[in-house]
Amino acid sequence: MKKIKFIGIIDDDPITVFGIKKMLNTVVECETIEAYQNGKIAFDSINKKFMGNEDIPEIIFLDINMPIMDGWQFLEEFLKLPIKQRVRINIVTSSIDLFDKNKGEYFKDKTHHVITFNNKPIKRHVIAEITKVA
Repeated sequence: MKKIKFIGIIDDDPITVFGIKKMLNTVVECETIEAYQNGKIAFDSINKKFMGNEDIPEIIFLDINMPIMDGWQFLEEFLKLPIKQRVRINIVTSSIDLFDKNKGEYFKDKTHHVITFNNKPIKRHVIAEITKVA
């Protein structure tokens, strides 16, 4: 089982967060899994860690429809950070709108980070694949 230091889950749905954590525990060894209820809380926390030379998530599971700061706004701000390491950002959404999928592609083309688009509910084998290539 691959060992990952830090995974972040940015989602306002506690059931989704619970499910992702539960599946992660069966497919990967991880020192820290942090959950954030919206993009603002996540960005502020990750930015503070980055500026303080602390570990930031190697893998992020990101919902796009959240209050305060949605996933797109989070990505816009996150991608401005001068992070050299490649972070695996997994957009996890219930949206089936082609606009959202295209917007995910737009962000993918703007960065050196790895961005993928996944529909909820995310399956265990998808989480296993995501964590294997991180």
